[in-house]
Amino acid sequence: MTAAGNAFSWRSSLALFLPGIFLIGFNIGTGSVTTMATAGANHGMALLWTVLISCCATYLMIATYGRFTLVTGETALEAFRKHIHPAIGLFFVIALGVGVCASLMGVMGIVAEISYEWSKIFIAGGIDPLYWAAFFCAVAYFIFWSGRTQVFERILAVVVAIMGGCFVLNFFILMPPLSTIAAGFVPSVPDISGQETSPLLLIASMVGTTIFSGLFIMRTSLVKEAGWTIAEDKQQRRDAAFAAIMMFVISASIMAAAAGSLFAEGIGLDRASQMIGLLEPLAGPLAVSIFAIGIIAAGVSSQFPNLILIPWLLCDYRSTPRDMTLWKYRLFVGLISLLGLIVPLFDARPVLVLILSQAFNVVLLPATVACILYLGNRADLMGAYRHSWLTNAGLVGVFLFSLVTGYMGFQGLLAMV
Repeated sequence: MTAAGNAFSWRSSLALFLPGIFLIGFNIGTGSVTTMATAGANHGMALLWTVLISCCATYLMIATYGRFTLVTGETALEAFRKHIHPAIGLFFVIALGVGVCASLMGVMGIVAEISYEWSKIFIAGGIDPLYWAAFFCAVAYFIFWSGRTQVFERILAVVVAIMGGCFVLNFFILMPPLSTIAAGFVPSVPDISGQETSPLLLIASMVGTTIFSGLFIMRTSLVKEAGWTIAEDKQQRRDAAFAAIMMFVISASIMAAAAGSLFAEGIGLDRASQMIGLLEPLAGPLAVSIFAIGIIAAGVSSQFPNLILIPWLLCDYRSTPRDMTLWKYRLFVGLISLLGLIVPLFDARPVLVLILSQAFNVVLLPATVACILYLGNRADLMGAYRHSWLTNAGLVGVFLFSLVTGYMGFQGLLAMV
């Protein structure tokens, strides 16, 4: 095969997985890093089972929502508005929009703080977090300016590759014993008091950051824009499996790196940025730099989708074309991107708030599952492609799991009051 043919084949293969890569970049951000690192540092690998179950549930939800769009040609918000009630669609737009605004502040705050701490290794006193936040906000907005999903996807493919490579490499440098990792697959709740973050709240946050409702709603938009039909169902499921597996690998690697270093030394963690200073005497500058680059890549990769989520939600809800080159969207996204400056500007420390916001996602999950259960079983919409009994059983399991973890998060919150 010629070099041109090889290049074409490689690009074609990559294109098949770009929607999944987009979802990985969206889902694995500084919220995930903070939550997984805190779980690993405070509880070792004891909560690894939560990640496994959450990623399995995420695969089912991605594949199910994607299949709905393959059959009907409608995005999730279109379907909520047309076939359930306009108020349901509006509820998701508002709830996810508020969550995204909080995420924009928290993500860039953590990225700026990580960059500041890391820069101290090379520059005396480091570079002020506000400058880092302004730089990364400008980079994200510059990439958004093109207005094309394909550009986002290809850039995210590079950023996600950097992020995943950094965290997996750090896993091999700092990993705990294999027996400890294997024990983490057995469901249990650590009985550890005296820490700022309750294990129950942490479990809810881990579930909320992995099984994120916005992920599944955005998935339908990506499937529709890709022009896939039911003939691509097999590819769609493969893409969903790729996204879920990579989410598990990256999340587990973050947890294991913290467990193999901080937890092993009896050092707890209240925020991921602490790992920059705490890891250096345990693992050396190389591991610190690798971890820092991974966190920065995670933050940047989630910032792109966060910027476009609200305009996409509004377009889907109103069934209008998603032309992000329109000035009204460019102005809107430019304004909300400034939220990334709030945390460093006011020297806030939003780590606990970030964990609470991730836990809040669990509240949206039962409604998200209930909607696809209803829509996916309607014969007038799905015809011969209605949910099988196995799919329905899986969705009911996810629904119950979300209720249980939501209750655990509520109990954890009460324990902290």
